[in-house]
Amino acid sequence: MVRHQKIHFIAIGGSIMHSLAIELKRQGWEVSGSDDEIFEPSRSRLAAHGLLPEKEGWFPERVHNGLDAVIVGMHAKADNPELQKAQTLGIPVYSFPEFIYRFAEDKQRIVVAGSHGKTTITSMIMHVLHHYGRSFDYVVGAKVEGFENNLRLSEEAPVIVIEGDEYPAAVFSPEPKYCYYHPHITVISGIAWDHANVYPEEAVYVQQFEKLAELGSVKAGSIVYNKEDVRLSRIVEGKERPDVSLIAYETHPYRVQNGRYELKLPDKRYLPVEVFGKHNMANIAAAKAVCLRIGITEDMFYEAIRSFKGAQRRLQLISENGSVSVFSDFAHAPSKVRASIAAVKERNPDRRLLACLELHSYSSLNQAFLPQYADSMKAAEVRVVYFNPKKLKQKGLPDLQADTIRRAFNDPDLHVFDDSQAMQAFIEKHVEPGMNVLLMSSGNFDNLDLQAVGQKLCINS
Repeated sequence: MVRHQKIHFIAIGGSIMHSLAIELKRQGWEVSGSDDEIFEPSRSRLAAHGLLPEKEGWFPERVHNGLDAVIVGMHAKADNPELQKAQTLGIPVYSFPEFIYRFAEDKQRIVVAGSHGKTTITSMIMHVLHHYGRSFDYVVGAKVEGFENNLRLSEEAPVIVIEGDEYPAAVFSPEPKYCYYHPHITVISGIAWDHANVYPEEAVYVQQFEKLAELGSVKAGSIVYNKEDVRLSRIVEGKERPDVSLIAYETHPYRVQNGRYELKLPDKRYLPVEVFGKHNMANIAAAKAVCLRIGITEDMFYEAIRSFKGAQRRLQLISENGSVSVFSDFAHAPSKVRASIAAVKERNPDRRLLACLELHSYSSLNQAFLPQYADSMKAAEVRVVYFNPKKLKQKGLPDLQADTIRRAFNDPDLHVFDDSQAMQAFIEKHVEPGMNVLLMSSGNFDNLDLQAVGQKLCINS
């Protein structure tokens, strides 16, 4: 691909699309873009780099023969007037993953997929490579300490580490994003039904990972997979190819000492790490398996991983005092909710836990999907669920009743709120010394300042 071209973004406000726009402008590309709605933090970041559109909406006149290419985000529809104009003019049109592949065609491509853990595994690999000053590019879905942007592309890096999700790439590229990267090393962390708006049946969702296992990797590539996931193991091992290496991993041996997690090393020593939870010990094992394939020795990996503090909003400690700790987490799907609650309970088994989940994604607000959450919060002593009625209307879903949610969660004692201020007041009233708080959402609890909430809870407890 010729570098430093004129390029236009349709749906520039997306969480990863705006990062790509910023990165290309940083490299000297001439970048423009449009979107019908742009939220924070994309809005402020685009403004800071001179890329925020003057007006929201779609403007076909922004697409012209002077452009070298157009990149289209996943929420742009087939009748988007800018997309139609580009197609009429014959301008090359790419989805986000198709563009990344073309840019990184000559690099070794590592793609991390799976229903859970992919952001953290990607971040761990990035952290280890950065620790040793290795040159690499990356695409990741969260802010990672030590990295300014969610994405880096360069001329010189021989490797790119990509978080690959199972959402369709674009309206004209309907396969999951990870299918377009053509990885040399594929990681699959596990399978648990999600994204019911795109995959309304679990079997259809699972088929997307069957496609990934079948595509697997390029010739002489590798598939790294979690052998503790029985369904995943059956799929991957059933697609075995003589030209692709299968590398199984399982949760790294560990112990918990006074709330601190320690990896058990091959020589029987214990190494303290900053992250916690059994699922993160599995994520460490996945990252290690990848690093060993790309020139990082076992000793080097352990030296680097001990300082990894996690990706933003992945079991992030936002406030604590001597007897209360408050965590923010991106958990929203049932498997993630279970894993995050189990992690906080394992970290401090002597403390009671107040767990609060916002139903924010289409799946979590869909009454047909809600029963997947049955018993997912039972390990917490106080269980709270919040949803914003406005989100139901935005997603075209029917109203939800508190009793419907309680039945779906199989939890008559579940506290359900549709007002974030009332939810916050409830939490403040019920938090006491000797209790942890876990706030889980892929949204923001209707713009609550979680940092301020956490500090207030610790001051008042």
